Amino acid sequence: MDKKIFRRSFIKKAILAVISLEAGYLISDIFKNKSVKKLNPDLFSAGKSNIFEKNKMYPFNSGKFYLSVFDDGGMLAISIKCTHLGCIVQPDSKGFLCPCHASAFDKRGEVLSPPATRALDIFPITIEKGEVMIDINSPIKRKKGFRKSQLTYV
Repeated sequence: MDKKIFRRSFIKKAILAVISLEAGYLISDIFKNKSVKKLNPDLFSAGKSNIFEKNKMYPFNSGKFYLSVFDDGGMLAISIKCTHLGCIVQPDSKGFLCPCHASAFDKRGEVLSPPATRALDIFPITIEKGEVMIDINSPIKRKKGFRKSQLTYV
């Protein structure tokens, strides 16, 4: 009987400790200094715009996109998901290849060979205080081919 009482009191104290920690966290969050803000918490920061070289492709697996920088300095954030069945495309010398069903895409994400029937999705890019910011929550499905207006310039 002694052990049951000890277990019960231990469990009660543990639950109270967890609740107290959570309440403390919530209260401290309310009074936290609100002047410290990120540039935009809904956007993925790819880095400073001056670190990206022209005519190169940069993988951002954590952001689920490749950042392509073209000869004229235009940038395009291209989704890593194949538009056929959602497999992860891999970069190659011509653009991108889907390892699942062999769809091929050029450097702008346009279809070179099926079974994919449309270009890779792209993500909106904005430049904020010199940072390249990608809105990975708003993919743009391209039904028509690449247009120069899809590029973002610094």
